[in-house]
Amino acid sequence: MLGAQLMIILDMTVVNIALPHIQSSLHFSSTSLSWVANGYTLTSGGLLLLGGRAGDILGRRRMFVIGITIFTLASLTGGLANSAGMLLASRAVQGVGGALAAPAVLALIVSSFPEGKERTKALGIYMGVITGGSSLGLVLGGVITEWLSWRWVLFINVPIGVAVVAITPLFVSETPRQPGRFDLTGAVTSTAGVSALVYGFIRAASNGWGDRLAIGAFVLAVALLALFIVTETRARQPITPLRLFADVSRSGSFAARLFLIAGMFGMFYFLTQFLQRVMGFSPLRAGIAFLPMTVALFAVSRAAPKIMPRLGVKPMMIVGMLPTIAAMAWLSQVSAATGYWAGVFGPMMLLGLGMGLVFVPLTTASLAGVPPKDSGAASAMLNMLQLVGGSLGLAILVVVFGTAYTNAIRHPVAGLTPIAQGQHALAHGIGSAFLLAAILDIASLLVILFLIRVKKAAPAPEPAQEAEHEAMAS
Repeated sequence: MLGAQLMIILDMTVVNIALPHIQSSLHFSSTSLSWVANGYTLTSGGLLLLGGRAGDILGRRRMFVIGITIFTLASLTGGLANSAGMLLASRAVQGVGGALAAPAVLALIVSSFPEGKERTKALGIYMGVITGGSSLGLVLGGVITEWLSWRWVLFINVPIGVAVVAITPLFVSETPRQPGRFDLTGAVTSTAGVSALVYGFIRAASNGWGDRLAIGAFVLAVALLALFIVTETRARQPITPLRLFADVSRSGSFAARLFLIAGMFGMFYFLTQFLQRVMGFSPLRAGIAFLPMTVALFAVSRAAPKIMPRLGVKPMMIVGMLPTIAAMAWLSQVSAATGYWAGVFGPMMLLGLGMGLVFVPLTTASLAGVPPKDSGAASAMLNMLQLVGGSLGLAILVVVFGTAYTNAIRHPVAGLTPIAQGQHALAHGIGSAFLLAAILDIASLLVILFLIRVKKAAPAPEPAQEAEHEAMAS
């Protein structure tokens, strides 16, 4: 289970470091390159709820094995891709496999160990994989890309996937099937609607807002998402229970999370580009450059459950948002002359501190007052918001980046060489994207201030409850 979870988590970040090499190898444009990340997160996030329902109805071990098999085969075809289209198709199929496998991992771990010391230990190790996997992905992506090739960031999944599929029947028992229905219409309309919306933004970034395909994509997105809402109001077993949004405070926490993730996902994408393409870092050095932030995030998030009862849920969210906004505003000032220690290290530490403080109370607010029958759907909703929100946020930031980059190219700075002018334009575009990320974080703070109402801080959870709660949130 942990091997599979690590593989899925790694794939979220390991590809980021390889993006500049992928761009030059398969001839992606600066705006279309974001599909390498979005192709995975859109299908994974859009089908996550359906994957969880499939595990309940058809058996979690069965869906886990099917998901890992699809993920592994898609990793192989992605590594062999000789065109941009082939790589993007493979990334989308990878997301499908991840959506089928990921919901079953936690459920199988919980069902495989009796409640108490054994389950607490298992969930603690699971959380270690969750929190450490992202950091490892950045460093591992740098090592693989620099010493081997970007293709190996995908090939590395193949032996792990084959081993997981082979040994799972030896150690994992099948879960009983539960009666239920598949909300296929809801899954398809939501995934296709968000994909059309993201495509519209990225198309507009490269071809302008008057582009017919971009306008058509926006119209299609509105129609599909409207159909999704109608479907969910009428479905006997909806994939997204709309009653979860009836509580204003919970809806506010969902919105705050969406804005926060939108800015953070774009930060990883553009900061990776800045470190390698503007500052000239090697892939390995760029991966190591992220370590201060991830170490700070891990340390603060582990202490957050103990701080929250003393400080309070809402005050802790507010305190966490302040350094996050400051970090994005600081990063918006980057230029071609920015150095790592003067212009990147400080914002990274602030981001680690801020995000470590805000996510635990924000998750608590999202799950507060949820009836037991909806707890699984609410937890899955958080996962979906993180993936889909990240895709939408990156698409919008790409529009801002593309516009600012194009303007900088059209109005060159006198006295700069062509190479220096290109770096100036890249830095200007990336700085503009960070500025929008700061605005998204401000929107998140405003939602927290005016919509979220938490009467009192929750008591400190028992170790088993804490681990399970954090695992579900992750």
